[in-house]
Amino acid sequence: MVDNEAPRRNEGYQDLRDLLKKFEEMGEIAHVEGADWNLEVGAIAEMTAAAKPGRAKAVLFDNIKGYPTGTRILAGGANAFKRLAVVLGLPEPKDEIDLVKSYRERSKKEFKLIPPLEVSSGPVMENIMREAEVDLLKFPAPFVHELDGGRYIGTDDAIIMRDPDTGWINSATYRVMVHDKNTVGIWMSPGKQGRLISEKYFSEGKPCPVLISCGHDPLLFLVSHQEIDHEVDEFAYAGGMRGRPLEVIKSELHGLPIPAHAEIVLEGEINADDLREEGPFGEFMGYYASNATLLPSVKINRVYYRKNPILTLAIPSRPPENFTFARAAVKSAMIWDECEKAGLNGIRGVWCHEAGAGRLFNVIAIKQLYPGHASQAGMLVMNCHAGNYAGRWVVVVDEDIDPSNMFDVIWAMSTRCDPPEDVQFVKRSWSTPLDPLLREPPWQNNRGLIDACRPYGWKEDFPKVAEASPSLKEKIREKFPDLFD
Repeated sequence: MVDNEAPRRNEGYQDLRDLLKKFEEMGEIAHVEGADWNLEVGAIAEMTAAAKPGRAKAVLFDNIKGYPTGTRILAGGANAFKRLAVVLGLPEPKDEIDLVKSYRERSKKEFKLIPPLEVSSGPVMENIMREAEVDLLKFPAPFVHELDGGRYIGTDDAIIMRDPDTGWINSATYRVMVHDKNTVGIWMSPGKQGRLISEKYFSEGKPCPVLISCGHDPLLFLVSHQEIDHEVDEFAYAGGMRGRPLEVIKSELHGLPIPAHAEIVLEGEINADDLREEGPFGEFMGYYASNATLLPSVKINRVYYRKNPILTLAIPSRPPENFTFARAAVKSAMIWDECEKAGLNGIRGVWCHEAGAGRLFNVIAIKQLYPGHASQAGMLVMNCHAGNYAGRWVVVVDEDIDPSNMFDVIWAMSTRCDPPEDVQFVKRSWSTPLDPLLREPPWQNNRGLIDACRPYGWKEDFPKVAEASPSLKEKIREKFPDLFD
């Protein structure tokens, strides 16, 4: 790039390795040497994220027990304030809502889908294992939690499939357990696109071709585990977020698109006739809510990987988790967009709280404009595509409440909500076997909508808040900056 040329958004890094160099310069990487893949890696990643939610360093593991130096694991790559802004190509934000606003503003002005660019080769093709050579145990797939049923190579992953009817390429995140050196199991929740696609193949008596990317740019993980609209190409969505196309290579067996700069990609087929036990696994709601089950196995026939590969790792656990901050930021922006597109006016902020695993406790702040406005806002957050899956609570607050600040939210619930009048319930919503309150199908749950806004009919007469004015606070911060670092 020429020095006087204006930089394009997110052109600042090529792949995960370039990104890690940037994170190093920012002081955002914690290095851990000699950890055991058996429980220690998982516990360190979990405890680091929990100690400083949204502000913890990424953890890069090397010299993992039983594996050569240079075969690494990265945990929590984009799961913090500053790092997520770099991945999204945004300036460093002031706070959570500023991050969401900045992301939305950029998306409104510049975003368009940019289809992936097919190339003949890339770094991921540096090494290839074929057929009998395949040995997944060459990679340090961690045994994450003490009660898990096995080692998981796929947590911060992208599962890539092609719809046999339309040719649409779907990329999504599902957990992937290692059965043996060339077989894995994929757990997909009912209603998820990957499960629907695989069932189409099975209904025709065919195995389902699949790619499993197990190490990559955090942007690919971000788009793969969000509720992007049906039949939108996640690779094109990622390209739109980066401002340039994602480079892909046709896989050897099924012609599926391999991210050219990924670290580790597995290729195989999901076989409905070969059932193996998968799980249990401690999941994103913070529980072992589903038992081990028999699932179709995946025979791996190709492994594409870089020299000294980096396995990327997300640790579902009791929140805060090492991926929920990044999920919360992107999901908040998506919910905000969908509500606005549905005609909702007066939105001042949206935040999906990490305490609710980024899905179960979502808050929207509005400037009330008419009777029923708060109820309309809550129902839209609850039922829009980005907010519907596996939700539980939606809280609507006034514009003076920071929806990302739990103290603010609980204060509003405590002082502006009359429970018999201001709490509504919606039954039989889309959920998952991972919901700890559900014991058997159908996988549907109930939702609560809390109106924690001042009563509309007399909101102007509601008691005034006892606090310093915004202008006075700003003067104090300027006069006594050391107090508020």
